[in-house]
Amino acid sequence: MKNILITGGSGLLGKKITQLLERKGFEVAWLSRNPEKYKQKSFAWDLEKKSLDPEAVNWSDGIIHLAGEGVADKRWTDSRKKAILESRTNSTALLLQAIEKSDKKPEVFVSASAVGFYGFNTGNNLVDESSPSGNDFLAKVVIAWEKEVQKIEKLAIRTVMLRIGIVLDNKGGALVEMLKPPVAAPLGSGKQWMSWIAIDDLARIFLFALENEQVKGIYNAVGPKPATNAELTEKAAKKVGKLFLGMGVPGFVLKLILGEMAQMVLGGNKVSSKKIQEAGFQFRYPSLEEALEKIYNGV
Repeated sequence: MKNILITGGSGLLGKKITQLLERKGFEVAWLSRNPEKYKQKSFAWDLEKKSLDPEAVNWSDGIIHLAGEGVADKRWTDSRKKAILESRTNSTALLLQAIEKSDKKPEVFVSASAVGFYGFNTGNNLVDESSPSGNDFLAKVVIAWEKEVQKIEKLAIRTVMLRIGIVLDNKGGALVEMLKPPVAAPLGSGKQWMSWIAIDDLARIFLFALENEQVKGIYNAVGPKPATNAELTEKAAKKVGKLFLGMGVPGFVLKLILGEMAQMVLGGNKVSSKKIQEAGFQFRYPSLEEALEKIYNGV
């Protein structure tokens, strides 16, 4: 396996995975609406027109599927919720169609998924891959998304779905948002669980899934030590020298600002990483302290 095709390659995670793969000697290409925009080798696709350059699948030995509208980028209007869902399901369906038509099938298909599958708030229960789904908006998105990916699995292609938690990086995502205010503070009670993972470890899980033939099906892509919202906020604030206030931002304020999306930050999941570890994956940054040290000091 040499050639890896990535959807969502220009995002933070996509770029990190691209760098890791190229260091390991893989050839990497992205699927993009504007392939001429990037220095990275890219093939064209367009979800609205339901078009995908057939050469993309013919070229690839493996596919990593990351594409999807950001769930926390904008307030959840009806049109935004539709975009969040369809950017995932329609992109997967388009890939399925292209693979079915292609003379050459990829050896492996690794798709992003999300711990949102388990619901906005699972309390203090430790959930694993066999736990039931939630019934809120994000859970329904993940259920529909994974159903589309499972259609690719039926083509006798080794298929992996990685349910990603809160990705920690200093270039974007949860950490950047949490540390934007002049003073850092927990959200709501601060007791809600956050199943986080350092972006470097997450990129390595995708590589691990690509390279190991015994890895198939659904795995949680989270670190082994979930933290509460208050703990994560306090430790991140300390790392960047920002004042931390123990008093949380009231839930009703967050609901006024964020609307329905507030459920995502006021709730929490305590998610197990046992299955991916038992498959042989070893975390480089298993503790919050190690992850934050790497993120902010490069150590």
